Amino acid sequence: MFQCFLDSCRPIGVWDRLRRNERWLQRVRMSYYPETDSLYIDLADRPSTKSKEVSEGIVLDYDANGDLVGIDIDNASKKLNLRELILSKLPTEIQSLSA
Repeated sequence: MFQCFLDSCRPIGVWDRLRRNERWLQRVRMSYYPETDSLYIDLADRPSTKSKEVSEGIVLDYDANGDLVGIDIDNASKKLNLRELILSKLPTEIQSLSA
């Protein structure tokens, strides 16, 4: 569900580029900020230098090389079911952090 939502608003080639480039696979961190109702998906340990709104309230952050480093979703609770996160077939260890 969540992947399909992001998949529908992504620029062409972003996910293909992620799959080909293993340095992108460092870690993914999702942080929800209830005071602003925003969800930030942090894809890399590099700072963003450019942002582009691709849909109302969906902002993609890029580093100096033009690589995607984060996704910001405004009004997240109205766009996503934040009570449930489904991870499927990920070859990794899952960590849960509480606020």
